[in-house]
Amino acid sequence: MSKYFIFILITVVLNASSQLLMKAGMNRVGEAEMNGSQIVSLILSAILNPLIILGLITMTVSMVTHLLSLSRFDVSFAFPFISLAYVIVLAWGHFFLGEQVNMLRVAGIGLIVAGTVILAAS
Repeated sequence: MSKYFIFILITVVLNASSQLLMKAGMNRVGEAEMNGSQIVSLILSAILNPLIILGLITMTVSMVTHLLSLSRFDVSFAFPFISLAYVIVLAWGHFFLGEQVNMLRVAGIGLIVAGTVILAAS
């Protein structure tokens, strides 16, 4: 395995982290409603939320590491690994955010992981 594969792994972890940070931030900001003035207020609150800001920065850094991956690997090889972030998000969401995880979600994630393993072997 190439020493540059670390770029892909860092991208996966940062991508998952960015989603989790933004979710934690939105939990603090509140839920969106189908109301124009409420959405504007929600967006303004979100823009100023430190967790969301950190999540956006983390996402930006993950894009940089993904670019580094793309400089070394075919996009058809590198990009599917980002799907492994689903595993991290599912586990973190369940254990730390109290989200419900049913067997159908676990099976779906299992299929994604299986596909990624097959891809990695190619």
